[in-house]
Order: sequence, then structure tokens, then C-alpha cells
Amino acid sequence: MWPLYAAGFTTAFGAHGIAANLGAGDADLVRSVLYLGVLLALYDGAEVVLKPVFGTLADRVGARPVLGGGLIAFAAASAVFVAVRDPAWLWAARLGQGAAASAFSPAASALVARLNPRAKRGRAFGSYGFCKSIGYTAGPLLGGVLVWAGGLTLLFAVLMVLAAAVALWAALAVPAVPPLPRTRQTLAGLVRRLADGSFVRPVAALAAATAALSVGVGFLPLSGRADGLPPVATGAAVSLLAACAALIQPWAGRALDTERLTTRSGLVAGLALTGCGLAAAVLPGVAGLLVAAVLIGAGTGLITPLGFAALAASTPPERMGQTMGAAELGRELGDAGGPLLVASIASTVTLGWGYAALALVTVLLILAVRGRPTPR
Repeated sequence: MWPLYAAGFTTAFGAHGIAANLGAGDADLVRSVLYLGVLLALYDGAEVVLKPVFGTLADRVGARPVLGGGLIAFAAASAVFVAVRDPAWLWAARLGQGAAASAFSPAASALVARLNPRAKRGRAFGSYGFCKSIGYTAGPLLGGVLVWAGGLTLLFAVLMVLAAAVALWAALAVPAVPPLPRTRQTLAGLVRRLADGSFVRPVAALAAATAALSVGVGFLPLSGRADGLPPVATGAAVSLLAACAALIQPWAGRALDTERLTTRSGLVAGLALTGCGLAAAVLPGVAGLLVAAVLIGAGTGLITPLGFAALAASTPPERMGQTMGAAELGRELGDAGGPLLVASIASTVTLGWGYAALALVTVLLILAVRGRPTPR
């Protein structure tokens, strides 16, 4: 399992490590806000388009080849920038990394599900989510150190070596999981399966959790600065949010496996905590900032492993890659939609109203999750 966890760390570290340090790595990018925005969008844009495609491919040819191929492609895309050392090639390297991550990320999720029996999937997805959260947390900090020491070239070189090493590790340690025979599926059948509540409810919860996490990371520092708090305090709040999200996930997975928690009750509790955290962000001062960080982190940490475990439980093994790819698409849409919703409302009224709107959407999802039991 550890090579799969390392693959999750790689995609998270690659996404945030570069995104947080593009401006610091090249002065021209700071002066060209539009180009910087395009570079930031390329990685996620590739994932939105390609994750369902590569998830389906993993079902057809096997998840292990797609995992290895994606990691090798990620290393190759990073090597492009290391070789040319020209900021004009950043768009190609970033687009290549996003396309490669679109392959190995859903393949890794599918292998986590296929290689673990149902009674152990909660713990497995909790550990996988923990490693991804560590990548998201360490990416900006460690990436900043690398850029300071050797510029963007050194950061891309480290990502190249990391992806190549994980690809080799996976080739040696991850067992082959052959594709299973599949009955022919029509487009209408695919739509019916993805529109079923057993898929929609966990994905909606995952999208809400990702939206809240993205909003917390992006806007809580802005709220802190508006209240006169120093950068150290706002940075500590974001670190606290990420730490809570990381630490809760293994516990939630173990609680699911030992039947101390069900996916239905866990998703409801996670959505409630997340909604309360977004509402707490409206409170002024350091108290509101810290309470919001803890509750959003705990809520998203609770939702993530339980949502993926629920999807794995309700999906035929031969369609696991397709389901995980579609679920990752839902998370990416939440990652983009949450900040857009909050920012659009904040631009017309205040940031507090933006938090409140996302909190309301999150809490209303509880009604959908409680509608019918989610498969364990």
C-alpha cells in the first residue's frame, strides 16, 4: 500500500508545491498576472478533463499500468523544464504534470479499493488521504525552500526524482491487479449509474469538503488580515486546518472498519462540522479564525475517507477506476466552485456573507445524505 500512499503524496505535493511558489521562482510571472493565472489553471484543468478518461482506462487495461505510466509521464513532464530551464516552457511542463496526475491519481484510488477487502477499506483510504494531506501541507513550505535554494529548476528536479522513484517502487511492490471482465455498458447505463444516490451522495459530500478546504486555505488568511492579525497568526490557522484534516482521516477510517462509525453518520457529522466551521469564520478575531480552522479541518478529514469507502462499497470491482475518476472530477469541481461562490458573493457584499452561503449549501447537503442509507 505504501507506494500508493506515496503516489497520493506526489500529486498533492506537485499541485501545491509549484502553485504556491510560481511567483517566487520567476519575477516575470509576478508582473504577468494573466500568465500566472493560466499556469495555475492548467494543472487542475487537465485533471478535470482527463481523470474520468484515465479512470475508465484503468478498468480496461489494469490500474497498475496506468499508475506506473502516469508517474513516469509526471517525471518526464518535470524533466522538460529541468532540461530547458526556460520560463517560457512552464506551460508545457505544468500541463504535462496535470495530465500525468490525471492518470495515476484515480488509478491509485482504484488500487486502494481493489487491494483491500471491504472491512479494511476505511483504514486504507484514511491513510491514503493522510498522505495526500501531508503533500498539500508540505508542498508550499518545502517547495518554497527548494525555490529559495535553487529556483524553480530545483523544485521541478525534485519532483522528477520523486515521481520516478515512486514509479519504480510501485513496479516492485504493488501486485498486479488484472482487469475484470465487464459487461457492455451503454451511455444511458453510465448516466444512470452515476446519477444513482449511492454515487451522488458521497461525491456531493466530497465536493463540499474540498470546496470548504479550498476556501479555508485561500480566504481565512484574508479574514485574519482584515482583523489586523499578523501573517504568523493567519499562517498558523491554515497549518492548523491542514493538520486537523490530515490527522482525522486515519482515525475516521479505523472507526468505519470497526463499525464504530457508519458512512451515513460520518458524512452527516462531517458536513455539520464543516458547515459550523464556515459559519465560525464570520466571527471576528483570532478565536473565530482558529475555531473555523479546526472545524473545517475536522469535517473535511471525516468526510474524505468515508466518502471514498462508500463509493468503493457500492461500485462493481470491474468499474472501480471509472468511479474513482468520476469522483475525483467531483472533487475538482468543488475545489474550483467553492472559492468562486465565496468570491462572487464577497465582491458584491462582504466575505462573511460568502462564508455563510457556502455554510448553508454544506448544511443543506445533510438532508440529501440522510435521505437514504449510504452503503457501508
